[in-house]
Amino acid sequence: MEKKLTKDNLLLSVIIPCYNEAGTLEKVIDTVRDCGLRTEIVVVDDASTDGSRRLLRGKLRDKVDIVRFHKRNMGKGAALRHGFAAATGDLVIVQDADLEYDPKDFSELVEPFISGAADADVVYGSRYLRSSNFRVDGFYHELGNKMLTLLSNIFSDLSLTDMETCYKMFKREVIQSIRLRENRFGFEPEVTAKLAKKKCRIYEIPISYHARTFEQGKKIGLKDAFRAFYCIVRYNLFS
Repeated sequence: MEKKLTKDNLLLSVIIPCYNEAGTLEKVIDTVRDCGLRTEIVVVDDASTDGSRRLLRGKLRDKVDIVRFHKRNMGKGAALRHGFAAATGDLVIVQDADLEYDPKDFSELVEPFISGAADADVVYGSRYLRSSNFRVDGFYHELGNKMLTLLSNIFSDLSLTDMETCYKMFKREVIQSIRLRENRFGFEPEVTAKLAKKKCRIYEIPISYHARTFEQGKKIGLKDAFRAFYCIVRYNLFS
């Protein structure tokens, strides 16, 4: 019999892929711990060179439940694969190691899993179903995200407003059943295509968002947008 989840009994595995985030990593971990839910924090360091690894082996070691270290930089998608495999919680969510997304939204994101219907397999936190706390992003960055979401919807027959969101919360058995291949930011369109093919029940919830600039360390770029386009076509039509 499937476990009936409540906010009191669920365990949320929070997967934090980390690459050169020494300046924000501790604050992110502390904010996750303060989210109001029981959490299992899984950090995968993707061969950081800025001191993040030293923090995870020292000062932050007792604040993290599971730590994995890559010997070489492999990309966000690879870090997520290893984090998902290590997770033991009832639900699993991705948390970037910067401060763009707020873990206080976790309590809202779990609702479709624990409400009366309780039939969600996956919940996306949408930046474009505007919440009350949204820092305005650059026009072209937002336009690019919306265009990729539209293209993804056309191929997958979903009606998402934000395919590229970091905040994707899964039943653990759902995400662990999907074979993922993309090593970088192609994870987002790949996992969306494969969830659609599995006929997963997907919900969207508005979230807060505090965009950071490239000068502040944002890592996704034009090359990743072209890769996302490729992944949308490939994983919806050919795998």
